[in-house]
Amino acid sequence: MNPATTAPVAVRAPLLEDFSLEMTAKDGPRLEEARALVPAGTRVNVTFLGNEDLELRLAAARTVKRLGFVPVPHVSARRLESREELEKLLAGLRADGTGDHLLVVGGDPATPHGPYEDALAVLRTGLLAEYGVRHVEVAGYPEGHPAIEERTLWSALADKRAALTGQGLTTGVITQFGFDVDPVLAWIERIREQGVLIPVRVGVPGPAGARRLVAYAARFGVGTSASIARKYGFSLTNLMGTAGPDRFLHALAERYDAGRHGDVKVHFYTFGGLRATSEWIAAFRP
Repeated sequence: MNPATTAPVAVRAPLLEDFSLEMTAKDGPRLEEARALVPAGTRVNVTFLGNEDLELRLAAARTVKRLGFVPVPHVSARRLESREELEKLLAGLRADGTGDHLLVVGGDPATPHGPYEDALAVLRTGLLAEYGVRHVEVAGYPEGHPAIEERTLWSALADKRAALTGQGLTTGVITQFGFDVDPVLAWIERIREQGVLIPVRVGVPGPAGARRLVAYAARFGVGTSASIARKYGFSLTNLMGTAGPDRFLHALAERYDAGRHGDVKVHFYTFGGLRATSEWIAAFRP
């Protein structure tokens, strides 16, 4: 029996209202295949990978919009080679009507390809508001970042919020994905205690092969101890199966408290399995 179809409605419904998905710029055909499974108006993030060019990213955002969803293009600060490249991206998005919402991240390269060393440097240009962007999401790291000190992450989050608020832009946070609810909720409580009341989208891995999940976890500094893996639903000694986020979402829903945690939604990292993730969500939702 598929455990997704046995989840109590009381647990499923609130958590999966207004969920968001992630795709690469090459995933347009996969999104089209999954269209009937995804509610109209769903936010679909379009990643900013090094092997995809400007035209491919713009075309992907147009596809998201054409299919009735809300495009959320990514801007990877350290992948940008110049201010001109950033302006070309923003101008293209504005022309297509796909640039209202963005996610701005530092990006994978250890050394910047151009003038922007991190997401904050992009935000401080003032170009986003100038090109009609209205809402900007930034990254959150409940389990830390393998290359950034914790105190730096906390100060950066405060600085990003201040920069965006000062430009009249609304903001939210999308967290790294994880297998353990405990650090996620603890991190959300901590930012609420510090007066950060912006919406948080909790990153969740869509159903995927356990080996792939572990590989991505290692890349992004996500904890995968044996006890965490068992809690999530797979074993580090047997990576042949497929794991879905059922247990994680149940635990998150059962322990979520609106008074302590505020506005919390779910963001699915699809890892190339956009249709599989969409099918899983359709089964899990009431």
